[in-house]
Amino acid sequence: MAHDIEVGPSGAVDAADTATGDRRPRADALRNRDLLITAAAAAFAARGADVSLEDVARGAGVGIGTLYRHFPTRDALVEAVYRHEIDVLCERADQLLETMPPDQALAEWMQLFVRHVATKRGMLSVLKPLLSTNPNFSDQTRGRATEAASKLLDAGVAAGTVRADVDGGDLLRAVGGICMTTDQERSEASERLVGLLFDGLRHGAAGSAAAIQSGDASTFQD
Repeated sequence: MAHDIEVGPSGAVDAADTATGDRRPRADALRNRDLLITAAAAAFAARGADVSLEDVARGAGVGIGTLYRHFPTRDALVEAVYRHEIDVLCERADQLLETMPPDQALAEWMQLFVRHVATKRGMLSVLKPLLSTNPNFSDQTRGRATEAASKLLDAGVAAGTVRADVDGGDLLRAVGGICMTTDQERSEASERLVGLLFDGLRHGAAGSAAAIQSGDASTFQD
């Protein structure tokens, strides 16, 4: 007997994305899930968590049936997007430290966090009840983001380019506060103010203070 087949807007065949792989390779199911999470994150940031799930599926290039097979409810999709955003933040912290000086890595990561907050704000109507009713989920995600921020700050302190009196929790509250008090449409304002915050993190750094005392402050000028 032929299996039901669903054709998405992209023309791709969306047969049942079962984890068993009986009808399709597991890689295809994972790819569709990733596409849905990426499309949902963009849609939530731009239009909020009440955006049509049909629009999310369309943006991912799959059918609505595929979306519901992966995420039976809107809550499930929102939770998956939020977990993915935290994963990206943590992975990027390590990647940036491997490829940039610590202070530059921190500056880049702070701007990435601005975009994360924009996505989070778009999901608040659904995300807030999820976080309040599931303390483990809330503590786990907050803890991972704080750990990533602390790692970047510690690297900057060790290099003498970031002040030592700010911890990861303080940094996330400061950046989040800036983002939440600026209009969602004015992302440039958030990015500019976070840039000023970063300048403050460099002021009073051990390396900068040593340079000033030695009369070589020009080393730390932009």
